Amino acid sequence: MVKKFFKNIGPGPLVAAAFIGPGTVTVCTLAGVNFGYALLWAMLLSIVATIVLQEMAARLGVVSQKGLSEIIRAEIKSPILKVLAILLILSAIVIGNAAYEAGNISGGALGMQTIFGNPTIDIGSLQLKSMSLIIGLVAFVLLYIGNYKVLEKVLVFLVILMSLAFLITAIITKPNIIEVLKGVFVPKFPEQSILTIIGLIGTTVVPYNLFLHAALAKTKWKNKSDLGYAKKDTIIAVVLGGVVSMCIIISASAIPAQDITNASDLAKGLEPLFGSYAKYFLSIGLFAAGITSAITAPLAAAYVASGCLGWDSNLKSKRFRSVWMVILGLGVLFSTIGFKSIEIIKFAQVTNGLLLPIIAGFLLWVMNKSSVLGNYKNSKLQNVFGIIILIITIFLGVKGILSVFNLI
Repeated sequence: MVKKFFKNIGPGPLVAAAFIGPGTVTVCTLAGVNFGYALLWAMLLSIVATIVLQEMAARLGVVSQKGLSEIIRAEIKSPILKVLAILLILSAIVIGNAAYEAGNISGGALGMQTIFGNPTIDIGSLQLKSMSLIIGLVAFVLLYIGNYKVLEKVLVFLVILMSLAFLITAIITKPNIIEVLKGVFVPKFPEQSILTIIGLIGTTVVPYNLFLHAALAKTKWKNKSDLGYAKKDTIIAVVLGGVVSMCIIISASAIPAQDITNASDLAKGLEPLFGSYAKYFLSIGLFAAGITSAITAPLAAAYVASGCLGWDSNLKSKRFRSVWMVILGLGVLFSTIGFKSIEIIKFAQVTNGLLLPIIAGFLLWVMNKSSVLGNYKNSKLQNVFGIIILIITIFLGVKGILSVFNLI
């Protein structure tokens, strides 16, 4: 029974690994420190929205045996719209993931630094952070092997490690269960919480995950009879990912708001209250969150670029490898020299803000096409959920873009 369950684990954990990166850990930390349990309901909303969209992406991959970017190239008939869509997707996903990759590697390095310190390598006037180089090297080796099963097993292990680390940290803080349940099921909007709510939803419902999921689902499953496995895999993994995010919020709620700006500060804040064990569990969780995202972000960018440009999306093809190598290389470079590319990250946030409603809208449109999905197209209920989520993504996109330009 357990063997069969593990055999049918698919891309779900990889998708969970992709959305729980250091950015998510930081946003969840700030939500807990500043608002206690009050914003847990935003995570519940995010989980539901992510399950609905990711299930559609997985179904599209299994039934059509194509990635989402390949479908976009095939289904948009207007040459101008096609070029615009491909340019927007490439700039948002490829440039965006390069910008976020430095954060993923730095986040994983922060987790290791809390345990092992922060050794540096001096090359002339340059000071390189050795932990960032180690994480970059591990990600490179795993991606270069080019074996989906190996990648899947490593990421499943890291996701389980991350889940246990954050769950144990939350348990150590002895949360008030009644207050936690109120936070999950009773929506509240504390003063100045709107940007944090947008952040919590925005770091969970991620555009590049829709591309990653469709591409990996067609790699894992070849038959329409496997759709049940794909659905179960998506639900379990996204719920697990959501629970991990909630555990981070719960852990952060236990400490007073005192100059806590990231998960590393959270580790230091937990230590005097709950001993060094809490710090170590949190550091392991942060390391796993960083390294899993450092692997999945370049992988997603490579799938997107290959689909948009009509390349072979084989993990061992030269063009496919060249994309993830560039993304990973830039991430390692920016992380090791401590370069904070704020402008690039702002650009990525704007393009992602634009991209999410466009891709969600396109996905909803394709999921209703009999020519693509036949009898596996969306039901009326799936469309109702999809439209509600589309409205939420438009709202999030507008708010996210306005916040980048300090207009809200």
